[in-house]
Amino acid sequence: MFRQFLLATDGSELADRAVAQGLELAKPVGAKVAAVTVTDLYQTGPYSPIPWPADFERYEAASATSAQQILNNASAAAQELGVPCATQHVVDCRSAEGILAACQEHACALIVMSTHGRSSLGKLMLGSQASKVITLSSASVLVCR
Repeated sequence: MFRQFLLATDGSELADRAVAQGLELAKPVGAKVAAVTVTDLYQTGPYSPIPWPADFERYEAASATSAQQILNNASAAAQELGVPCATQHVVDCRSAEGILAACQEHACALIVMSTHGRSSLGKLMLGSQASKVITLSSASVLVCR
């Protein structure tokens, strides 16, 4: 049976529901959870203005503050249900890669995450992080909507 769950969250309403569902699954089987949030690289491109070092510092500070709030919310929800919860903020990484790395690091057998359910065009242009996790993960993946 699953003894260690990874709860992937970006702090959105959908992700909060997936965290809640993951915790509800973990509690009766006595599983531990690890909540993870991933901060993407600072976005630049050929038509973007050249960022100053202060831009990177502000981005990193804002990302760290946001991630801490997201993880505090997940941890509080776990504590409320009496489920042991570790937290992790993965920085400078695409979501799927960060989730998969955290899954390995915490030796999780189940990843619980949400999907934003973008249309075909949105998937084509942005890619689906949930699809990438499902495709590349050696652990089972539960996708919540």
